[in-house]
Amino acid sequence: MNLFADIRTHVLSTLDALVADGFLPAGLSFDAIAVEPPRDAAHGDMATNAAMVLAKPAGMKPRDIAEKLAEKLAEDPRITSAEVAGPGFLNLRLAPSVWQGVVSAILAEGTDFGRGDLGTGKRVNVEYVSANPTGPLHVGHTRGAVFGDALASLLDFAGFDVTREYYINDGGAQVDVLARSVYLRYLEAHGQEVAFPDGTYPGDYLIAVGEALKAKVGDAYIGKDEDVWLEDVRSFATEAMMDLIRADLASLGVKMDVFFSEKSLYGTGLIEAAIEDLKSKGLIYEGVLEPPKGKLPEDWEPREQTLFKSTAHGDDVDRPVMKSDGGWTYFAPDIAYHYDKVQRGFDMLIDVFGADHGGYVKRMKAAVSALSGGTVPLDIKLTQLVKLFKDGKEFKMSKRAGTFVTLRDVVDQVGPDVTRFVMLTRKNDAMLDFDFAKVLEQSRENPVFYVQYAHARVNSVLRKANEAGVATDMAALQAADLSLLDHEAELKLAGKLAEWPRLVETAARSNEPHRIAFYLYELAGDFHGLWNRGNDVPSLRFLQDDAAVSQSKIALAKAAAIVIASGLGILGVTPAEEMR
Repeated sequence: MNLFADIRTHVLSTLDALVADGFLPAGLSFDAIAVEPPRDAAHGDMATNAAMVLAKPAGMKPRDIAEKLAEKLAEDPRITSAEVAGPGFLNLRLAPSVWQGVVSAILAEGTDFGRGDLGTGKRVNVEYVSANPTGPLHVGHTRGAVFGDALASLLDFAGFDVTREYYINDGGAQVDVLARSVYLRYLEAHGQEVAFPDGTYPGDYLIAVGEALKAKVGDAYIGKDEDVWLEDVRSFATEAMMDLIRADLASLGVKMDVFFSEKSLYGTGLIEAAIEDLKSKGLIYEGVLEPPKGKLPEDWEPREQTLFKSTAHGDDVDRPVMKSDGGWTYFAPDIAYHYDKVQRGFDMLIDVFGADHGGYVKRMKAAVSALSGGTVPLDIKLTQLVKLFKDGKEFKMSKRAGTFVTLRDVVDQVGPDVTRFVMLTRKNDAMLDFDFAKVLEQSRENPVFYVQYAHARVNSVLRKANEAGVATDMAALQAADLSLLDHEAELKLAGKLAEWPRLVETAARSNEPHRIAFYLYELAGDFHGLWNRGNDVPSLRFLQDDAAVSQSKIALAKAAAIVIASGLGILGVTPAEEMR
């Protein structure tokens, strides 16, 4: 049940009738017509921009259209009033039975309430985290992991066929550096004193890897040249790091469907096939790029390169895909990787990058547009930095990692539920302050506590009702007389619940899971507000002397808990049964 979609459908059918009657001209587009909550709740329950959208193409005054539309809409028993506001906005008020019906629908559908069909028949690939396999995940990766995982769950809830994917950056020079760092720990495991040169990885997390390598090969690599052991140690170290990364992700409740290795692009013809595909479309050529804008680097010189004509697909400049020595640029395997995604038949691609990858957005979008002939959209979401605070001071160090705070540092201190929720309390491209004290605070200012407390309060009501002999099983609540829910505060909460399906669709269309967290906070506020009003208005309390009245009120509370649990499920957060 999507009440806003239902009322919009009714508005459109009414407009069709006005066209049939000759009041409106034929051929009008209704695509931009919306039905949504008004900015000011005092104006009504819903508002439509229909008259404003149609006035110009119809050659009519918006108020004239709005007044006629209002007259027709008021004939629907669900609509108690339709009032024209300003130049032609139309505000609607709905009958209490409509909101009571929302509660009934939630109880019937459970956590499937709000599950949409926006993505029916569409396959989407969400690639996120994709950290270099050179160490444990840090707090920046944590935000990308939470955002990407919540986005994947949101799209799944909206009806998409979602694949969660991790791109293992194991084809670059940084993996050789990892291998050399592990080799030093291997020597250390054999009792040798070692020093870590600049550029290597000195974190304690490699101690166990060096010892594991010793257990596997003994002293076979002691005193040997690098060309003897580098390839084997690189492979061993990469797999060890990926085991560590998988464990880090699991501690956060993140499980990938696909781990794609960059190395698999080399020597398999995939890069060549991707570049050949672009060449067949006239998008690969030999040329000389213009010098970079601003101060000219000292080592810059004009030279002929193999270039991708990315400007033909919206980029600012064309991009090199092959270096003058015949080797591939860093961009070439990225093109090939996305070529592989397109070949796998995805209808939409989403990449979640750190904010430092902003310069990659246009070139990657151009590549996917070219590779798919413009049929597969690529949305790139950038996640901004996270600043950690503890005891009022910025928190920066992790001895285990050497130079940064790890994902495990955060999860071990506050738990996965708090970590995930807090990471979604800001839009992905906004900076996030993570205060270890505040995220555990039991107050309204802490959104994760506030939402969890609402769910726990419902469970408290259910326990007390059962102790009082009031039936609270789903069958009993579904049979409750919901017409008894007639107070404005109760109808306000039901109205907020009615927004859930629309909110899910809006968030999925924009790929913005933070909207779920924002909505849950607002919903919790409406629930707590109703609870607190019961202190002054006894008739609003969830438990009454009359069992039938209690069941109707508990049905509303249960509906709120169902939607909260559903939303938290999308965020990957476990609903609290009780607060301690």
